[in-house]
Amino acid sequence: MREWWRDAVIYQIYPRSFQDDNGDGIGDLKGITRRLDYVASLGVDAIWLSPFFTSPDKDMGYDVSDYTSVNAIFGTIDDFDALMAKAHDLGLKVIIDQVLSHTSDQHPWFIESRKDKTNPKADWYVWADPQKDGTPPTNWPSVFGGSAWMFDARRRQYYLHNFLVSQPDLNFHNPEVIDALVDAMRFWLERGVDGFRLDTVNYYVHDKKLRDNPASNWDEFPGNPYEAQTHLFSKTQPENIAILKRIRALMNDFEDRMLIGEVGEDGLRQVEVMGQYTSGGDKLHMAYSFAMLSHDHSPDHFRNCISEFLNKAPDGWPCWSFSNHDVQRHVTRWATTPALQNTVARQAINMLVSFPGALGIYQGEELGQIETDIEFHELRDLGYIDFWPDNKGRDGCRTPMVWDANQTHAGFSTGEPWLPVKAPQIARSVSEQEGKSDTVLQAYRAALTFRKDRNELRYGETSFPKLPDPLLAVARRFEGKTLTGVFNLSDTEQAVDLSGGAILAGEKHAALDKSRLTLPAFGFAFVETQDEGSAFA
Repeated sequence: MREWWRDAVIYQIYPRSFQDDNGDGIGDLKGITRRLDYVASLGVDAIWLSPFFTSPDKDMGYDVSDYTSVNAIFGTIDDFDALMAKAHDLGLKVIIDQVLSHTSDQHPWFIESRKDKTNPKADWYVWADPQKDGTPPTNWPSVFGGSAWMFDARRRQYYLHNFLVSQPDLNFHNPEVIDALVDAMRFWLERGVDGFRLDTVNYYVHDKKLRDNPASNWDEFPGNPYEAQTHLFSKTQPENIAILKRIRALMNDFEDRMLIGEVGEDGLRQVEVMGQYTSGGDKLHMAYSFAMLSHDHSPDHFRNCISEFLNKAPDGWPCWSFSNHDVQRHVTRWATTPALQNTVARQAINMLVSFPGALGIYQGEELGQIETDIEFHELRDLGYIDFWPDNKGRDGCRTPMVWDANQTHAGFSTGEPWLPVKAPQIARSVSEQEGKSDTVLQAYRAALTFRKDRNELRYGETSFPKLPDPLLAVARRFEGKTLTGVFNLSDTEQAVDLSGGAILAGEKHAALDKSRLTLPAFGFAFVETQDEGSAFA
């Protein structure tokens, strides 16, 4: 029997920005539960909840101080159980984040670890002596700027933090650490969660010899020094494979559960690591990367991402998405003018459903939501504050969901929202699109229905008919039929000749005159052919 996750559409919910139920301006679990009927109406199969665990929220929940309790701002464990019950009643699987590579510096484990070098948890985090001149142990940088090492006066040692100073890295060379994390994951599995999204999954293990990273090849020094290195030793170590196998063994103790890992690597190396981490049936079930969360919108980029994965991990499994809580929304990244934003949004979901594997949708993208322009005084994301204004951080993609244009704060909260709800976002609210044709919301529902109805898109083999730039063709063949998505990735009209017998299927933003298919700016169409014949003349 085919596993549910292989062609699942996963809808990411960012809890503090989805729906506030108690009026404090921060979204909560009860609010999510109240909106699950809407989520199910989109035609998705699962929800992914970003962290809702106890945390001081220096990194908006990705700095966990208790892995098995609910942050009071989101509600209670009973609220979580009610959310689970409602989701399952609606046929939605529930996937929750697990941030295992690091904790908050307020976690009891770290508080004990930093006391001295002999306490029971002294080796639970990555500690190292300074060099003789007092400088950090290695040249490793933090993703958020500066050194990845912070000196602690009590231990007279440095501790590793790949992200914020307040996010010390756990030591995965210590088996006790792995045991404790596995126990925390078991807690949620026993409550019935259907899967885990593993944050920064390739950051777990560091080089035990603490070797320096080499410089990367750059012509102009990057805006973030992190990009000036090739991270050979600070992440993606061979020992990581054994950790993933241990976690997979835990999952195998439960029926029909799933692991999806976030791989953060450079360029197509991301796709290679995705393949390594999902092959063999004994590690992750699926992986996704930032490969398609970039500004690169070229046919070659999408072809290479998918074909590299299929070639290097024929028994692995991918999950593709265009937006999430860490990157600028894809409509803003890819639309060349504001007038084309909705067109880009419609094309994006149809392109996504043509890809093999599972798919990820980030809350609001089904509305064609665009990046919010955040002023400096409105910032809440501390990670990239030192890079302002060249990098305005992640707040712009994290602003609240817009439900009803006629309600206060677009129906998100009766209180002042933690991030502003601005007019350009309100204009794309659910109320402005629900029940209307020719909207982005309608396009998403239609595309997801089309994917469920077409076995070619769910089960078919994948190939890439060669068309001239800026056209991308994705062919999916199953049981004698081929369905080919054709996408114009530009803001100028393009045309292509179809072969005899080719017909259009499903939604389209194109015109067919005899055998000539004309695609306007960011246009698309699906072309159906029988047997192995090409869709193109």
